[in-house]
Amino acid sequence: MAGGASAIRGTRVGSGPMGEQDHGHQADRTAVSYWDAEGNEVVKYYAADISEDEIPEVVDHPKSGLPAGRDKNDPPAPEKLQAYKSHLEYVKERRSDDEADELLEDALKKVREKRGE
Repeated sequence: MAGGASAIRGTRVGSGPMGEQDHGHQADRTAVSYWDAEGNEVVKYYAADISEDEIPEVVDHPKSGLPAGRDKNDPPAPEKLQAYKSHLEYVKERRSDDEADELLEDALKKVREKRGE
């Protein structure tokens, strides 16, 4: 190849003539705005022929992570987070106090036997 640059450099295969504005048909859609408790708005798009009851009332805001509702003046409250549970708290949920005492006594008995007491 002598001389100039390739005429197709930097273009996609099948892209059509340079400067083409029409990139296909876009389906009709409906824009729905949602607001979170901090006042942030997010717009979600749904098919124009979808029924109103199929559009969700609450979505998660992609940036704040808070729930966002369709009423700007009354956004949904953030969910209360569960407190962290320790291993002991999970064990207490599974075992009664009597079972815990029995297991502790068995474990102490094994330790005492190892020590020769």
